[in-house]
Amino acid sequence: MKQKVFQLLEPAEEAGWTGKLVEFGLIGLVLANVLGVVLETVPEIGTSNAAFLEKLEDVSLLVFTVEYLLRLWSCTCMTAYRQPIRGRLRFAVQPMSLIDLMAISPLLLYGFDIDLRALRAVRMIRLLRLLKLARYFDGLYVLGRVVKEKGPELVSILFVMFLVLVVASTFMYRLENGVNPAFSSIPAAMWWGVATLTTIGYGDIVPITPAGKVFGAFIAVLGIGMFAIPAGLLGSAFAHELNERRDAKRRQHEQRKGQGPQPR
Repeated sequence: MKQKVFQLLEPAEEAGWTGKLVEFGLIGLVLANVLGVVLETVPEIGTSNAAFLEKLEDVSLLVFTVEYLLRLWSCTCMTAYRQPIRGRLRFAVQPMSLIDLMAISPLLLYGFDIDLRALRAVRMIRLLRLLKLARYFDGLYVLGRVVKEKGPELVSILFVMFLVLVVASTFMYRLENGVNPAFSSIPAAMWWGVATLTTIGYGDIVPITPAGKVFGAFIAVLGIGMFAIPAGLLGSAFAHELNERRDAKRRQHEQRKGQGPQPR
């Protein structure tokens, strides 16, 4: 029984059409929740459909709570979580299990007397339910793995970018301070540095001295190359990981059918 329940809740080919129905139902409920959180911020929609949105939240909390408890109950069918207590605790601290728990976190505050601002902040937590889709879409899961695997390289790149930001902001402060009131301090110049290095260019803080304009143009060109490095790193690693997973799925599919690798 636990094996069947776990297969229904986890995306797997063995679950058949019933598992697909459960999967699409949960995906639809997550998307409906996100849409509800977005639309309730529109005064006309949020006021006229307040009762419906509250019912949607109540149904969602019920469904996600039952889903979480069923996952926690049925996880012992897996070898890694075989032990009733320690296994379930190990399962509960997995990233996706923590996301499932956060999805029902508003339930923990129901019935407590909290102010309106805190209640709105808690209701925004419902947007975290969007992370539940990572269980059903390989792309989101792969992206998480890529970021984790390339973590050291990304930290190194971010450190270099931070150094460039500090140096550029300090130089621009020295060039503009006393002439341009917008560059009143190095932290103020760092806001200009962020907007320039990311090539956003809000234009609320701009250099006015000739030397500042020349230096600003150099930093803007430098920013294009700086942000292309992590993008290229993640892009190549993401494509490699997708190809690896596609090949692994193909081999598993061939093994299930008993065909094995086909000769070339």
